[in-house]
Amino acid sequence: MDPKRELTSVDLAALVRELGGFEGAKVDKAYLYGDDLLRLKMRDFDRGRMELLIDVGETKRVHTIAPERVPDAPGRPPQFAMKLRSRLSGADFAGVEQFEFDRILEFVFEREDGTTRIIAELFGQGNVAVTDGEYRVLDCLETIRLKSRTVVPGSRYEFPDSRLNPLSLSREAFDHHMDDSDSDVVRTLATQLNFGGLYAEELCTRAGVEKTLDIDDADEAVYDRLYDAIDRLTADLETGALEPRLYCETDDGEESADEEVTGRVVDVTPFPLEEHDQSGLVPETYETFPSALDDYFYRLERATDEPDPASARPDFEEQIATQQRIIDQQQGAIDGFDEQADAERERAELLYANYGLVDEILSSVRAARETDTPWDEIAETFAEGRERGIEAAEAVVDVDGSDAAVTVEIDGERVRLFVADGVEKNADRLYTEAKRIAEKKEGALAAIEDTRERLAEIERRREEWTAEDEPAETSADDDPSRDWLAESSVPVRTNEMWYERFRWFRTSDGFLVIGGRNADQNEELVKKYLEPGDRVLHTQAHGGPVTVVKATAPSEASSSDIEIPETSLEEAAQFAVSYSSVWKDGHFAGDVYLVDADQVSKTPESGEYLEKGGFAVRGDRTYFDDTPVGVAVGIECEPYTRVVGGPPSATVDDAVTTIRVEPGRFAQADAAKRIYRQLRERFADESFVRKIASPDQIQHFLPPGGSRIVDE
Repeated sequence: MDPKRELTSVDLAALVRELGGFEGAKVDKAYLYGDDLLRLKMRDFDRGRMELLIDVGETKRVHTIAPERVPDAPGRPPQFAMKLRSRLSGADFAGVEQFEFDRILEFVFEREDGTTRIIAELFGQGNVAVTDGEYRVLDCLETIRLKSRTVVPGSRYEFPDSRLNPLSLSREAFDHHMDDSDSDVVRTLATQLNFGGLYAEELCTRAGVEKTLDIDDADEAVYDRLYDAIDRLTADLETGALEPRLYCETDDGEESADEEVTGRVVDVTPFPLEEHDQSGLVPETYETFPSALDDYFYRLERATDEPDPASARPDFEEQIATQQRIIDQQQGAIDGFDEQADAERERAELLYANYGLVDEILSSVRAARETDTPWDEIAETFAEGRERGIEAAEAVVDVDGSDAAVTVEIDGERVRLFVADGVEKNADRLYTEAKRIAEKKEGALAAIEDTRERLAEIERRREEWTAEDEPAETSADDDPSRDWLAESSVPVRTNEMWYERFRWFRTSDGFLVIGGRNADQNEELVKKYLEPGDRVLHTQAHGGPVTVVKATAPSEASSSDIEIPETSLEEAAQFAVSYSSVWKDGHFAGDVYLVDADQVSKTPESGEYLEKGGFAVRGDRTYFDDTPVGVAVGIECEPYTRVVGGPPSATVDDAVTTIRVEPGRFAQADAAKRIYRQLRERFADESFVRKIASPDQIQHFLPPGGSRIVDE
């Protein structure tokens, strides 16, 4: 995984809230390093010295930095820095905003003689513009002269055309944008809703929705889960409910010596991501997002600048200490989840235990609002009641008209109540929150187990490194009788092939079979990869992959003389029916037809129309009637280590272990997790399975729709 070098729109939305906590800080001086790194030195009266870094170069980032990491001041300041100093010296930091959902931050500074805005563009080539209070550009790092916008000193600053803000979409607007797509779910979230690839995948994972699910196959329930996941993400950003994480990538193979203490840093996020947890990345917890960003980019720069210590002994002791520290943090979080969940349940029980009192308070407020009594008067009425010793009034400690809520104190516990909801709904909200916290605890328990496994793996590697009689690695990897399941350490050997982005498998005769995951890939297979000599299969039922049995590789000369055995064609037919709507509909068999490559055309008959991914077939067809569905997923260890899947008769030859599935009730993501757990149990080296066979990778080989594991 390539390290993050640019902040996402979600990152900036989280960062804005935390940087806003420095409002009121005074600017001392501005510095410019090179052509793209701006540093503002400020004084915050509560926190002391504050250093803000704005980088719009190769790494596009904004965050505070620790004083000990501040780079030395450059020599003679350039004109840009001098102009900034004259505008900002002694000015108050008045706040920061994100422009729409774009990667643009606007910092506002106030001084008696006027307002100064620093607008950081953290996309494309990057830019910093300095404007006055009316957005007149005073100076900028890069001048922009486009038909769509202009950023030139003396002109009014023009923002780019605003992008869709998915965090403010109504449910109706969300449905409209999703329905308007002709792609799959994850790409729709990434591009049309502007979440980007990582957070689009994260939303699918949180919602339990198949990433490659075609929009046409997404029903109301799928939209409900996705919108709810977006709603919860929005709530976390708006309320500042952040749990920043820095993620590292460890490698037990040849590159492990290159890693820093906990491995190579690859990402930093404002809250934990299930996507990263499933990928086996090592998380580190931080109190604030700016501090996490500071640490991340500092370590990223060190990893880039430092020489390769390939021959050095890894610092196992420090790695062990780091993993233990992470375990301590995770255990503390688990204990905190228990306390939070118990507290929410206790508050809910308090409401029921004092039902009459709470109902009297809520009913009084609702009655007052029905007569249009202002919220200020309602608060005054409760204050007067407290003076007269009225029990219900004494319990009310706050009235919030902006949210139509009151806060009560019962037996020393404060509970916020929404007036319109009544006692039962308010209590149910607290129970639901307790349940949500308990679910977070389950995730934390899984995470601490993974950390303990990493700790054990580091300890094992330390023992191997220090053992004097450790035998050197030999050609035993190529021993066909080698028991990979019993190996304590399985070497990872990857070599991504061109066809792995499609559905694929190799027949028991060695022929490559590829199929489209969606209409776009079906289109691509027919137009780009279908060659003379290939055979094409498709189900009679609508909604299935274009399945191509390759007679040759793309780099080889095509030939129509190659005879593809019947066994390979039967396996390809089973592949075609298994990954079609037949499986999704819960059926166990379907009809498949076979044609030659030259019978397939993208040119329709006169008066006909071909949908995207569709094709015309001319001439006779060979049918495979009542072809049974069947899929097995397993792990291949040689010549490469990877997940494989397809018809059981073909997969069992390539994999050292397989698990068969059939149509069932478990969603694709849930079935993948079950398979992942079983595979981990079969290998002595469980860390190997985590590195090459995450639930997400396994899911790529499962048919769309529900599945269940076949008991062997």
